[in-house]
Order: sequence, then C-alpha cells, then structure tokens
Amino acid sequence: MAEFTLPRNSKVGKGKTVKAPAGAKRVKDFKVYRWNPDDGKNPVVDTYEVDLDSCGPMVLDALIKIKNEQDPTLTFRRSCREGVCGSCAMNIDGSNTLACTKAIEDVKKDVKVYPLPHMKVIKDLVPDMTNFYAQYAAVKPWLQAETEPPTRERLQSREERAELDGLWECILCACCSTSCPSYWWNSDRYLGPAVLLQAYRWIADSRDEYAGERLDDLEDPFRLYRCHTIMNCTAACPKGLNPAKAIAETKKLMQERR
Repeated sequence: MAEFTLPRNSKVGKGKTVKAPAGAKRVKDFKVYRWNPDDGKNPVVDTYEVDLDSCGPMVLDALIKIKNEQDPTLTFRRSCREGVCGSCAMNIDGSNTLACTKAIEDVKKDVKVYPLPHMKVIKDLVPDMTNFYAQYAAVKPWLQAETEPPTRERLQSREERAELDGLWECILCACCSTSCPSYWWNSDRYLGPAVLLQAYRWIADSRDEYAGERLDDLEDPFRLYRCHTIMNCTAACPKGLNPAKAIAETKKLMQERR
C-alpha cells in the first residue's frame, strides 16, 4: 500500500502555550496555526488560554484579545467585524467561516484556528489572495453595455432585480472556493465557486448587454466545467448563498445557446 507524507518542512509542530491570567475561572484553549516566513522554521500550533469572562462572544474577539494582551506577533486580517468585508475568513473548528460571525460557544472543545486551506500562507492566518483576486478581475465584474447611458440610472423591473438576489450579497471571502476540492487541485485554471457566482451575477443582470461574451469567456474545459457539484461551496458560505446553483445556471445557459 502506498503511503504519503508531508514534506519535512511542511509538517506542523507543537508550539508554545500562553497561560490565562491567574484567577481566570472560565478559560478556553485556542489552538492557532503560526508560521513566520522569516525565521526558516516549520509551522507550529500555539495554544492560548483565553479568559472568556473578559472576552467578546466571537472568535475574532478572542483573536484580537490574544494579539492585544498575550502575543502581539499574531497576524491575521480583520476589518468590519460585521460579516460584511470578508477579511477575517479562516478555518475554524474544521470549517471555513468568518471569525467575526463564528460564536465561541458554538465550538464545544478547543477552538482550532487555521488559515483558509490550500492557499499559500503569507504569515500565520493570512493567506495569499493574489490568484483569487486576479480570477475575479478576469470575469470583468462590472456592468458592460453598448447603448447610450441614460441621464439617470439604468432601470430594472422588480422581477429583474429579484434575479440578482443570492448573488450580489457575495463578499469575496473565499470560504467557498477554498472548501472546493476541484479548486484545490486546479486553482490555476478553474475559476472556483466565488468567482463563477460573481460571473453569473452579471450574466443574470438585465442591464448588462455582454452576456454572450461573458459566456464565451467561460467556454473552457477548466474555467467552468471543473465543478462536479460537490456542494462544499454552498455548505461553507457564511452568507448562506448557493454558488453551486449559480454555476448550474451558467451551465444551463451554455447548453441553451448551442
């Protein structure tokens, strides 16, 4: 039987443990992935004991507390703290989600925090989103039209506007794409659930006049058709969206125009 193992410099070791303050009564362990590209060492998992009585309710609150009070070297992204910006996307308790909307009490045992999977890590919990954003730019996520623009906004009926519900709410956190096995293995060519949902958002927009050209750009064995309807993307989306449905609708349009 074949046996596979990680390269020696990729194996994750056990890091330090930072104790909670003396007298803390309600303590929870946070096991956080750490990697510094500058020290030449393997990644480790550090353990931080957090006093929940002096901490906010969300995992992001705990990470901020750790950085402010226990370890200022801990590195992660965050911004809005309201589930709107997507900056604090990471893998928590084995699932991709937003740290700002993940309640600590929802994790029954130790809180395990890792960066989004199958992306290069810049440092600690910060993934390299360069390829993801380049793919997003490639689908031209803006309205394109040949007709003369009106003096005010381009109008839609209520029914036409309703077609965009479940699409415009995407915050580009990449939780869905980094939960997709097809994206793990083909992220250099397959656009992934998040970008394909964004592509369909403009294909479905009645004000856009480039639907044909947008479909032409997706007509490729890899860009669209690496989706095998695994549905991890829909399960992972912290906004409750359905990227798999958007991909399926795009495939239907491809078939209808043949």
